[in-house]
Amino acid sequence: INKQEDSEKGVSLCCFIAPGFSDSVNGVVKPRILLMGLRRSGKSSIQKVVFHKMSPSETLFLESTNKICREDVSSSSFVSFQIWDFPGQIDFFDPTFDYEMIFRGTGALIFVIDSQDDYVEALSRLHLTVTRAYKVNPDISFEVFIHKVDGLSDDHKIEKQRDIHKRTNTDLTDAGLEQIHLSFYLTSIYDHSIFEAFSKVVQKLIPQLPTLENLLNIFISNSGIEKAFLFDVGSKIYIATDSSPVDMQTYELCCDMIDVVIDISCIYGMPNTEAGLPHDKDSMAIIHLNNTTVIYLKEVTKFLAMVCFLRKESFARKGLIDYNFHCFKKAIQEVFDVRVKVQQSRKLLNQRRWSKLTLTSGVCSSTH
Repeated sequence: INKQEDSEKGVSLCCFIAPGFSDSVNGVVKPRILLMGLRRSGKSSIQKVVFHKMSPSETLFLESTNKICREDVSSSSFVSFQIWDFPGQIDFFDPTFDYEMIFRGTGALIFVIDSQDDYVEALSRLHLTVTRAYKVNPDISFEVFIHKVDGLSDDHKIEKQRDIHKRTNTDLTDAGLEQIHLSFYLTSIYDHSIFEAFSKVVQKLIPQLPTLENLLNIFISNSGIEKAFLFDVGSKIYIATDSSPVDMQTYELCCDMIDVVIDISCIYGMPNTEAGLPHDKDSMAIIHLNNTTVIYLKEVTKFLAMVCFLRKESFARKGLIDYNFHCFKKAIQEVFDVRVKVQQSRKLLNQRRWSKLTLTSGVCSSTH
């Protein structure tokens, strides 16, 4: 697998078309994910750990964000979304702050709350942010990360989440906005909870998610597989899984396996690799656990891989599994092809409109 590369354009992540910001000339749809919250709540640390592979200990030296930082998270032709990191002191009542323009092109809004701090002010800011955003764009997915929970006991985590959930919904009900739905996640950069939470946020921006889940359900039911994930290898975000519940321990094993595969491939992989992750059509890995469970990783596209969990006796039918995987991979490629064709058609249409607009402007100016 090729080594992940952080460049000026962003980092690798595979995604599909979703509602959001659109480049009027190129027709490239870029869903916008906003990271908001009070100062020192952990917004920039989340972005660096998830998308730049920064170790959690290094985030201690990050400076506080004092301006809106916009970054494209991109790879190949499949990615189209931006992450906007907002400073904690943002003032919605500042006349220079055009919040309507920002919220109008937003797919998801993540509000980060420091669970180890007094969150009364944070809840007030959350209420103001959500109400302003909803009035501009009712289709935004509102996500609340109750962050830095690594230092709390399990009972304290549940208590914090219940209290924040109750207060937030009470405020919305009092304001007559009970129709607004907020999703809450307990997160920390010191474990895999932040990756799982971001996975669920990204999945909401994928219109093809039901199709992907259905394909995974068909695959596992015909292959004797217990659980399957479709992972973006670079970020360890899973963009789809089958309909069975996700166990945190299972997800952590997937992430650990991806790390092992990347590390070994970087040492023993191809010497002259292109930018990105060095997948080829034969990329695969198998790990046998001591409880008769087998973890099976196979490449789907250059940036996507499937990670499966199955019993040792089911893995004896590896030929059947590989054949079914070939059919699954072909179906995924067809989904990608449709996405590319739609994007190319939109790009061509917008270019024609742009050309006509330019020509019309030229005629008008020459007439005058």
